[in-house]
Amino acid sequence: MKFSEKDIIAALSTVQDPDLHKDLVTLNMITDVQVGSDKVSFTVMLTTPACPLKEKIRKDCEEAVRKVIGQDLELDITMSSSVTSSRDKAPVLTGVKNIIAIASGKGGVGKSTVTANLAVALAQMGAKVGLIDADIYGPSIPVMFNCEHEQPEVKVVNGKNIIQPLEQYGVKLLSIGFLTPPDSPVVWRGPMASSALKQFISDAEWGELDYLFIDMPPGTSDIHLTLVQTVPVTGAIIVTTPQKVAIADATKGLAMFKQPQINVPVLGIVENMAYFTPEELPDNKYFIFGKDGGKNLSEKYDVPLLGQIPLVQGIRESGDSGLPAVMKEGVTSTAFKDLAEAMARQVAIRNANFAETKKVEMKV
Repeated sequence: MKFSEKDIIAALSTVQDPDLHKDLVTLNMITDVQVGSDKVSFTVMLTTPACPLKEKIRKDCEEAVRKVIGQDLELDITMSSSVTSSRDKAPVLTGVKNIIAIASGKGGVGKSTVTANLAVALAQMGAKVGLIDADIYGPSIPVMFNCEHEQPEVKVVNGKNIIQPLEQYGVKLLSIGFLTPPDSPVVWRGPMASSALKQFISDAEWGELDYLFIDMPPGTSDIHLTLVQTVPVTGAIIVTTPQKVAIADATKGLAMFKQPQINVPVLGIVENMAYFTPEELPDNKYFIFGKDGGKNLSEKYDVPLLGQIPLVQGIRESGDSGLPAVMKEGVTSTAFKDLAEAMARQVAIRNANFAETKKVEMKV
């Protein structure tokens, strides 16, 4: 049986990406096709290293190509990735492919915990990740990453001071908490807080990143407007707990991003503290804050529910000790890894189907 590189590409053009609903060849996801006398090889470039459908795509490719080459020849499929971006002409953060705001309507819902574990999970999967702690009034990221006593270096580049983000657990970090003593409150007016965020964005050396997370303060404030006016944001994630008061506030946060003049895509909702699970009884679920509040919110506004994170004592202990829960084995680690895959998937779908988010031009 004789076949050529063209035959292999034709076979792969019958394989669809389950999320993007186009074939892999049209999506330019097939590279390095090589046909030898005893071996066929090619590379599949996924849209994220956190692709939850990696094995399905590999299997579909193998089945399609085997129909052409038969069962006897060696088939070598390399699964690689290149994270997609909606920011082709960004004047600020030129090396950052996706900027994702993590927001909540109210405090105390675990937004920073979700952000920290999401960032570490993606870094573990091979993505290049950064995190800006923009929660000016309660910066908790330094504690969660066990680096609250460290300070970022500042380099002079072309006569300008450039901040060097710290790196911990594979994630680049900047937080206002690095610039103030841990036991001192930050008493700042809105414009000062907004100025600090702008510095973290434009006066820091972030380099090449697949995802840059912005851990926002609770509510809807100057900081949120500063972010969307400074950079085009790929999308927002809303964190809530199931109870009614949290859902009411989360609804306001979601509505803010959906306003026509802001128009930042909402990638999905994370329901944190969805249920309590004792570590010694991992199959038991106690819905102490109510049930499915985040799920109902996602259905009402037709946005994805990215994950339901259990309330487990180990998450609190991990946050306090500075070793994120996703780095340990257990039910919480699995929940955060699944969340990371779901988020990466929504970013890829958003980048394939929607135009780039514009920087907001509005006078407030």
